[in-house]
Amino acid sequence: MSNLKQGDRLPDFETVDHLGNTFNTEMLKGKKNVIYFYPKDMTPGCTAQACNIRDNYKLLLENNYNVFGISPDNTKSHTKFAAKHDLPFPLIPDTDKELAKLFGVWGRKRFMGREYDGISRTTFVTDEDLSITEVIDKVDTTKHTSQIIKK
Repeated sequence: MSNLKQGDRLPDFETVDHLGNTFNTEMLKGKKNVIYFYPKDMTPGCTAQACNIRDNYKLLLENNYNVFGISPDNTKSHTKFAAKHDLPFPLIPDTDKELAKLFGVWGRKRFMGREYDGISRTTFVTDEDLSITEVIDKVDTTKHTSQIIKK
């Protein structure tokens, strides 16, 4: 569960996406943002989530959203994932888990009786002033865009 909540300001960070583009928190001002953390490239749930966002990307752009996916995978993995599924938005490698820890989504998880450290699938939505308007921690991977944009 994230330590960030609705009304908090997006934490300050600087990073590089899978295409080598550098950006930081201040560059996100002026648009709404969807920053989604996911566990692993090429897995069924993560692929469903990314493809749902891809299939609704035009709608997100029309509603003035930037979209960024973040996972602990490296640049090579993100590049393959984006190419295989024709993802039009940046994927951010977080191999050192700095962003996951900053956003409070890295921690102990349980799966099939096994405990391990990992990403809690979580999406942060901000307004144009970088205030968090929503934290989605119960992500429906196949209908995620409808959780972001309430019709």
